[in-house]
This record gives sequence, structure tokens and C-alpha cells, in this order.
Amino acid sequence: MIVGVVGSGAREHAIATALARTAEVVVTPGNPGMPGQSDEGHTIRCVDVDPEDLSADLVVIGPEAPLVDGLADRLRAKGLPVFGPGASGARLEGSKAFMKDLVARAKVPSARYGTFDDAVRAERFLETLDGGYVIKTDGLAAGKGVLVTRDIGEARRDIRDKLSGVSFGDAGRRVVIEEAMTGPEVSLLVLCSNTEAVALPAAQDFKRILDNDEGPNTGGMGAYSPVPVASDEVVELIMERIVHPTLLQLASEGIDYRGVLYAGCMLTPEGPKLIEYNIRFGDPEAEVVLPRITSDFAELCLAVANGDRLSPPTISPQAAVCVVLAAHGYPGAVRSGDRIEGLEKTDTVEGVRVFHAGTRHDAQGHLVTAGGRVLCVSAMGSDLVRARERAYEAAALISFDGVQYRRDIAALATQTSPKPR
Repeated sequence: MIVGVVGSGAREHAIATALARTAEVVVTPGNPGMPGQSDEGHTIRCVDVDPEDLSADLVVIGPEAPLVDGLADRLRAKGLPVFGPGASGARLEGSKAFMKDLVARAKVPSARYGTFDDAVRAERFLETLDGGYVIKTDGLAAGKGVLVTRDIGEARRDIRDKLSGVSFGDAGRRVVIEEAMTGPEVSLLVLCSNTEAVALPAAQDFKRILDNDEGPNTGGMGAYSPVPVASDEVVELIMERIVHPTLLQLASEGIDYRGVLYAGCMLTPEGPKLIEYNIRFGDPEAEVVLPRITSDFAELCLAVANGDRLSPPTISPQAAVCVVLAAHGYPGAVRSGDRIEGLEKTDTVEGVRVFHAGTRHDAQGHLVTAGGRVLCVSAMGSDLVRARERAYEAAALISFDGVQYRRDIAALATQTSPKPR
């Protein structure tokens, strides 16, 4: 089987690597870290073609933007099996207002909210909330369009900046304001074939740029799996109260959802509540979840694309930890072109795989930085302690001017002894 993958980041690198265990993979446009051969002898090739011109037995669409733009619909119209929702289902991420309204109709537990395009009305709603404020752009903002604060003055300024277009352009000209919830967060990636769903191992990611969850939001600075607080019982609750009602609501509104549904949840004192949905694999969650799948991932994706019944994948008992190496200035204005050194040394650390997020070759053929998040250093180990040690050992071998990464990924989780799921 030949599988086409659309995208160029670390998420797509992880997807291609998982697929290449059993299939030939072609990626557009791909990145410098992807080309090569898997341990099983299958190749990953990068081609610079329009995604609509891919020749493959299955197409897996990685990023959210082409899904929101309807790429899956156009490829399906050509008769191709596609892993990824059509434009109607992709609105779950393309519009946070649409998502909140739909899950409200489905009676999914989530935060109280309001949607606004007027600053005066938005600020009045703020005053009805008790001590915590979450301000989100309605449209896509690469994971950076969320402010969580207890300072109402900061919340007011953020609303004005977003609605005026200063912060995120048109994506922020409508905002969703939510009450703040409390509790640990869990990311659950669920493979969906219309109303049928299979949960992959739970993960937890780290959104803030600095240790101890300080600094501004990013696209994600690291992740780990399994998650000690996400027991089998917790995952079953999330599926029962959040995921399944959502899929049934989508179906009742004529939306056939085929792809992955990323449920970002908070484990509140009242039980799991939905924070957000994404309509693609999380990044960096994909870099710790997909390496743990030991069954045929390509066949599973094909079953999803065809709307077939799904069988739960087999999961490695090993744990995985990912540390993101980011460029100078991230998550603000980043500097590109810094030469990356030491990448080849990571091959000496057992269980490590480095996924490329933002890299390119310069005119001299050197690998250089080319994005905010540059490399995702993922490691497998017998438990979270060992996986974390390996990830940080490998991260320390890589250098480029201005490199920054968190030193506390999975630190708290390693203080317990989780049973891998």
C-alpha cells in the first residue's frame, strides 16, 4: 500500500514514521528529516506536488488548515480514501463558536461560555465570571490564540486586541470567552469512523513556553504518555460523556466524521469536562502516542477512511516523552537560519527518535532552523522516568544559537508509578 501524507511538521514526521512500518509513504511537502527507510524496509519519500495531485491508495491529512479548507472533500470527490474530516466536521476546530454550540446541543460537559464580536458586550460577560477568564480566538491561530488569566484588566486588553485584529487578524475578530476550570489536563486522541470510535493512549502536553507553566502559550513544548491521572476508568468516562455524544450529534446533523478527534479535557472536581476539540493529531502529542502503537497503523487509518468498523490497536507497554526544541524568540517573532549541530549524536541514545518540526537546508547544505518549533526529541523507555532521562540526554546533544526548551516535561508525572495504558 502507498500512503500519501499532507504536511511538513513534526506531527507529519511522526505520522509518516508510524505508517512506514507497514506501507510505502510519500509526503508533500515533507521536511529534511523525513526521507529514508524504516526498520521494516519501507521508504518515506518527499515530493513537492499539490496535495490534490497525490497518487496513493490512502491519503492522511496532517494539519488543520487544509482540513478546514475542505481538502478531504475534494480528494474524496476524486475517489480517494482520506483520513481526515470534511470541511463540515473540520469546523469543530475552524470555529470555536461552532464547536461550543454543537457540544452544548450534545449536552457535553464543558465550561460556561459566550461568543462576541463586540468589546462592550464581551467585557460585560467577563464581569459575570468568578475569578478566572479564558479568551479564545474563534478562528485558527496555530495553538496560540488562547489567553488564560485571573487578571480582568489583562482579559479586557486581550479582547480588544483580538477583536480589533491586532493580535490574530481575522481569526480573532470574534472571540469565545469561557469561565476558567481547574484540574489536570488530558489529551485524548480518538480514531473515528462516523459514530464508531477507538481511543488511543492518553497524553498530556505542555503549552506554556517556560518551566512551571509560565510565560505565553505556544503550539506545545512537550508531551508524555501514559498519563498517571488518566486511568482506564477516566478514559471511559471521557468517551462516554464527551466523545460519543459529540459524534452522535455530528451524525444527527448530517456530518460524517472520518479521522482523528482530539479531545482536550480537564479533569475537574465534577468529572471530565471538554476544553477544546481539534480535528487532527495533536502536536506534540502525536510524537508520544503514535510511537506506542505496535499494530498496523496504515490498515487502521484505511479502515477509518473507508468508514469501516474499527479494532482497537495494540499498544506498547513502554512510556514515551517528547521535548520540543524551539527557536530564538518563540512564540513571538522567531529567527531562522541558525545552524543545527549534534543531531547525529542522538543516534547513540537508546529509544530516541527526533522528529523535524521547522528545519531546512541552507545554500551550503547545512541543516538550519526554519520555524518556531524546530525539533521534537522523543524517547521511549520502560517507564516515564527512563523515557524522560533519554529524551533530555538526547536534547542536550543538540545545539543551535538561541535554542530554548523546557526542563520540566513529565517531571511531576515521574513522581508516581503509572501503569502504562
